[in-house]
Amino acid sequence: MKTLPKLALVTLLGVTLAASAAALKTDPAKSTVTATFKQMNVPVDAKFKQFTAAIDYDAAKPDAAKASVEINIASFDLGDPEYNKEVTKKEWFNAAQFPKATFVSSAIKSAGAGKLNVTGKLTIKGKTADVTFPLTVKTEGGKQVFEGALPIKRLTYNIGEGEWKDTSMVADEVTIKFHVIAQ
Repeated sequence: MKTLPKLALVTLLGVTLAASAAALKTDPAKSTVTATFKQMNVPVDAKFKQFTAAIDYDAAKPDAAKASVEINIASFDLGDPEYNKEVTKKEWFNAAQFPKATFVSSAIKSAGAGKLNVTGKLTIKGKTADVTFPLTVKTEGGKQVFEGALPIKRLTYNIGEGEWKDTSMVADEVTIKFHVIAQ
Protein backbone atom coordinates (compact mmCIF):
# COMPACT_ATOMS: atom_id res chain seq x y z
CA MET A 1 0.00 0.00 0.00
CA LYS A 2 1.40 3.38 -0.99
CA THR A 3 1.32 6.27 1.42
CA LEU A 4 0.51 9.78 0.40
CA PRO A 5 3.35 12.26 0.55
CA LYS A 6 3.16 14.56 3.54
CA LEU A 7 2.30 17.62 1.43
CA ALA A 8 -0.61 15.81 -0.25
CA LEU A 9 -1.91 14.63 3.13
CA VAL A 10 -1.70 18.14 4.62
CA THR A 11 -3.41 19.58 1.53
CA LEU A 12 -6.16 16.98 1.71
CA LEU A 13 -6.68 17.69 5.41
CA GLY A 14 -6.79 21.43 4.72
CA VAL A 15 -9.41 20.98 1.98
CA THR A 16 -11.51 18.80 4.30
CA LEU A 17 -11.34 21.38 7.08
CA ALA A 18 -12.14 24.22 4.68
CA ALA A 19 -15.13 22.31 3.31
CA SER A 20 -16.54 21.82 6.78
CA ALA A 21 -15.85 25.39 7.88
CA ALA A 22 -19.30 26.56 6.71
CA ALA A 23 -21.05 23.90 8.77
CA LEU A 24 -23.05 25.39 11.60
CA LYS A 25 -23.16 24.01 15.13
CA THR A 26 -26.72 23.39 16.29
CA ASP A 27 -27.78 24.45 19.79
CA PRO A 28 -29.86 21.44 20.94
CA ALA A 29 -30.96 23.16 24.17
CA LYS A 30 -32.69 25.93 22.19
CA SER A 31 -33.81 23.92 19.15
CA THR A 32 -37.04 21.93 18.86
CA VAL A 33 -38.70 19.38 16.59
CA THR A 34 -42.39 18.80 17.26
CA ALA A 35 -45.29 16.98 15.63
CA THR A 36 -48.92 18.08 15.66
CA PHE A 37 -51.77 15.74 14.73
CA LYS A 38 -55.43 15.31 15.57
CA GLN A 39 -56.79 12.55 17.75
CA MET A 40 -60.59 12.41 17.78
CA ASN A 41 -60.45 15.80 16.03
CA VAL A 42 -58.53 17.38 18.94
CA PRO A 43 -55.04 18.78 18.17
CA VAL A 44 -52.22 16.98 19.98
CA ASP A 45 -48.70 18.39 20.22
CA ALA A 46 -45.72 16.13 20.85
CA LYS A 47 -41.98 16.66 20.71
CA PHE A 48 -38.87 14.73 19.88
CA LYS A 49 -36.47 15.17 22.79
CA GLN A 50 -33.38 13.91 20.94
CA PHE A 51 -32.28 14.87 17.46
CA THR A 52 -29.24 16.13 15.62
CA ALA A 53 -29.16 18.57 12.74
CA ALA A 54 -26.22 19.15 10.42
CA ILE A 55 -26.60 22.42 8.54
CA ASP A 56 -24.15 23.84 6.04
CA TYR A 57 -25.47 27.32 5.28
CA ASP A 58 -23.99 30.58 4.05
CA ALA A 59 -26.46 33.47 3.68
CA ALA A 60 -24.43 34.75 0.70
CA LYS A 61 -24.86 31.40 -1.10
CA PRO A 62 -28.20 29.93 0.03
CA ASP A 63 -28.51 27.65 -3.01
CA ALA A 64 -25.32 25.84 -1.93
CA ALA A 65 -26.80 24.98 1.47
CA LYS A 66 -27.22 21.43 2.72
CA ALA A 67 -29.01 19.99 5.70
CA SER A 68 -29.63 16.67 7.35
CA VAL A 69 -31.57 15.75 10.46
CA GLU A 70 -31.59 12.54 12.46
CA ILE A 71 -34.31 12.01 15.06
CA ASN A 72 -34.26 9.43 17.84
CA ILE A 73 -37.75 7.90 17.57
CA ALA A 74 -37.74 6.61 21.18
CA SER A 75 -37.48 10.25 22.31
CA PHE A 76 -41.02 11.02 21.03
CA ASP A 77 -42.83 12.60 23.98
CA LEU A 78 -46.61 12.88 24.14
CA GLY A 79 -46.45 14.04 27.77
CA ASP A 80 -47.48 10.68 29.27
CA PRO A 81 -45.18 7.66 29.84
CA GLU A 82 -47.89 5.15 28.82
CA TYR A 83 -48.60 6.96 25.53
CA ASN A 84 -44.87 7.31 24.89
CA LYS A 85 -44.43 3.54 25.34
CA GLU A 86 -47.40 2.83 23.04
CA VAL A 87 -46.13 4.90 20.09
CA THR A 88 -42.77 3.10 20.05
CA LYS A 89 -44.55 -0.23 19.38
CA LYS A 90 -44.64 -1.96 15.99
CA GLU A 91 -48.08 -0.58 15.02
CA TRP A 92 -46.85 2.99 15.35
CA PHE A 93 -43.15 3.90 15.00
CA ASN A 94 -41.64 0.45 15.60
CA ALA A 95 -38.67 2.07 17.35
CA ALA A 96 -37.00 -1.30 17.99
CA GLN A 97 -36.58 -1.97 14.26
CA PHE A 98 -36.46 1.67 13.06
CA PRO A 99 -34.80 3.71 15.84
CA LYS A 100 -34.12 6.79 13.67
CA ALA A 101 -36.08 9.01 11.32
CA THR A 102 -33.96 11.03 8.89
CA PHE A 103 -34.20 13.93 6.50
CA VAL A 104 -31.49 14.70 3.92
CA SER A 105 -31.80 17.72 1.65
CA SER A 106 -31.25 17.36 -2.08
CA ALA A 107 -31.83 21.04 -2.93
CA ILE A 108 -32.23 24.29 -1.03
CA LYS A 109 -33.29 27.27 -3.11
CA SER A 110 -33.69 30.92 -2.24
CA ALA A 111 -37.33 32.06 -2.23
CA GLY A 112 -36.74 35.71 -1.38
CA ALA A 113 -35.32 37.53 1.62
CA GLY A 114 -35.15 35.18 4.59
CA LYS A 115 -37.02 32.41 2.77
CA LEU A 116 -35.89 29.10 1.34
CA ASN A 117 -37.57 26.17 -0.36
CA VAL A 118 -36.15 22.87 0.80
CA THR A 119 -36.43 19.56 -1.06
CA GLY A 120 -35.16 16.23 0.17
CA LYS A 121 -35.86 12.72 1.33
CA LEU A 122 -37.70 11.98 4.56
CA THR A 123 -37.35 8.46 5.94
CA ILE A 124 -39.55 7.21 8.75
CA LYS A 125 -40.08 3.56 9.71
CA GLY A 126 -38.07 2.37 6.71
CA LYS A 127 -40.21 4.28 4.19
CA THR A 128 -38.67 7.11 2.18
CA ALA A 129 -40.58 9.86 0.38
CA ASP A 130 -39.61 13.03 -1.46
CA VAL A 131 -40.74 16.15 0.40
CA THR A 132 -40.62 19.90 -0.21
CA PHE A 133 -41.35 22.62 2.32
CA PRO A 134 -40.77 26.33 2.94
CA LEU A 135 -38.20 27.45 5.49
CA THR A 136 -37.50 30.83 7.02
CA VAL A 137 -34.05 31.86 8.16
CA LYS A 138 -33.05 34.88 10.17
CA THR A 139 -30.13 36.03 12.28
CA GLU A 140 -30.69 36.69 15.98
CA GLY A 141 -27.85 37.46 18.35
CA GLY A 142 -25.24 36.26 15.86
CA LYS A 143 -27.00 32.91 15.42
CA GLN A 144 -29.00 31.54 12.51
CA VAL A 145 -32.61 30.62 13.28
CA PHE A 146 -34.26 28.14 10.89
CA GLU A 147 -38.02 27.61 11.17
CA GLY A 148 -40.38 25.56 9.13
CA ALA A 149 -43.29 23.18 9.01
CA LEU A 150 -43.51 20.01 6.97
CA PRO A 151 -46.96 18.48 6.49
CA ILE A 152 -46.95 14.71 5.96
CA LYS A 153 -49.42 11.85 5.82
CA ARG A 154 -48.61 9.33 8.56
CA LEU A 155 -49.93 6.39 6.54
CA THR A 156 -47.32 7.09 3.83
CA TYR A 157 -44.77 5.92 6.41
CA ASN A 158 -46.93 3.11 7.88
CA ILE A 159 -47.32 5.00 11.14
CA GLY A 160 -50.48 3.40 12.50
CA GLU A 161 -50.85 -0.15 11.24
CA GLY A 162 -53.66 -2.64 11.65
CA GLU A 163 -56.68 -1.10 13.35
CA TRP A 164 -54.79 2.22 13.55
CA LYS A 165 -54.94 2.69 9.76
CA ASP A 166 -58.46 3.97 10.39
CA THR A 167 -58.10 7.76 10.34
CA SER A 168 -61.35 8.45 12.19
CA MET A 169 -59.51 8.11 15.54
CA VAL A 170 -56.08 9.53 14.60
CA ALA A 171 -55.98 11.76 11.53
CA ASP A 172 -53.64 10.97 8.65
CA GLU A 173 -52.34 14.55 8.54
CA VAL A 174 -49.34 15.36 10.71
CA THR A 175 -47.32 18.56 10.73
CA ILE A 176 -43.67 18.33 11.71
CA LYS A 177 -42.50 21.72 12.98
CA PHE A 178 -38.94 22.72 13.70
CA HIS A 179 -37.10 25.63 15.21
CA VAL A 180 -33.35 25.14 14.90
CA ILE A 181 -30.78 27.57 16.24
CA ALA A 182 -27.24 27.23 14.94
CA GLN A 183 -24.01 29.18 14.81
